[in-house]
Amino acid sequence: MRKHRTPEQWQTLVDQQRDSGLSAPQFCKQENIGYASFCNWRKRLSDPSTDESSGPGEAGFLDLSSLMGTSSSSGPGWNIVLSLGNGVELRLSQNG
Repeated sequence: MRKHRTPEQWQTLVDQQRDSGLSAPQFCKQENIGYASFCNWRKRLSDPSTDESSGPGEAGFLDLSSLMGTSSSSGPGWNIVLSLGNGVELRLSQNG
């Protein structure tokens, strides 16, 4: 019978494998875990878009509402450049 694990349980297994010094296939065999499932969960858990806490170099959330001044005295418009990697940039501008 298949054992259904929570994301937290998969994270524990991924951490244990990393700390064990064993390769993923060796660890999965030792722990009687499906290798494909382990790889899918490892990828899913390492995906920054699903990670709520961001470390250095990872995607995160930046609240830009302070740049959206409601009064005309809030100064000149704003210009934001978001570098997405591989030479791709997203540029946002406001004419004021």
